[in-house]
Amino acid sequence: MATAAESTDAKRHRLGELREFLMSRRARVGPAEAGLPDGGRRRTPGLRREEVAVLAGVGVSWYQWLEQGRDITVSPQVLDSVARVLRLSPAERRHLYVLAALNPPALEAAPEDRDMCHGLRRLIDAWMPFPAHIMDAYWNTVLYNEAASVVLGMRPDTSQNCLVAFFTDPLYRARVSHWEELAPRVVAQFRSACSECPDDEGFRAVVEEARALSGEFAELWDRRDVLPGGQHRKELEHPLAGTLVVEATQLRIPARPDLVIVMHTPLPEADTAAKLEWLVAPEGRRGAMYPVAG
Repeated sequence: MATAAESTDAKRHRLGELREFLMSRRARVGPAEAGLPDGGRRRTPGLRREEVAVLAGVGVSWYQWLEQGRDITVSPQVLDSVARVLRLSPAERRHLYVLAALNPPALEAAPEDRDMCHGLRRLIDAWMPFPAHIMDAYWNTVLYNEAASVVLGMRPDTSQNCLVAFFTDPLYRARVSHWEELAPRVVAQFRSACSECPDDEGFRAVVEEARALSGEFAELWDRRDVLPGGQHRKELEHPLAGTLVVEATQLRIPARPDLVIVMHTPLPEADTAAKLEWLVAPEGRRGAMYPVAG
């Protein structure tokens, strides 16, 4: 149903879009694809309205009213059944919810978009000599470039979860100049990520691991502060280059909502850009205190 704040014109437009969207998706699904016995003999493309209703397990009249754009009550369960019959992609299913004036489900990656690692690797490598890494929804490290290894200390022999590593990796902690000021923001941003999927056991597992390893994390987590991921200033002390001042920015990819790209941009202070260029150059790498992952 439309919300009280929705104007008459806006509701009319939304319901018109719902009508056109459902008709176009229904015309796209062939009877044979839906498993109908006469699918191979029918000449008319697409499903009939009554066929969608039967396959979705809803009333024929109700589905006709839905596709006609009438202002009727719908439920997530029924919309999911219709989406299944019409073979909607995750993005299309979410769009259907919006047109039906329901809170849309969380974004999901479509099957054809799940193998984007080569392109994302090119993206963060092109960000060199500045640090960049990619996390999944639970903040597990997916990819990182060489600058992230040299500057932030990201390496294979530490925890691959960025939240856990923030509290347990002594190398990273030693390099963050104002770690105590940054820690509450990091925890609040992770709670914000958790709030998008409150019943997800994966988030609970990360929180339990961090609690078991760090009393500081447990104390901050119990504050229940929430902040969205965005930008924050980060000051580092590197053993070879000295002070580095960067701005960390979290970016989301609509096609891969389960991933977050974190890119570090040098700020004008402390000649950071030039230092980063030197650190990832052969001269700087020779002085590194640990091997850089290839």
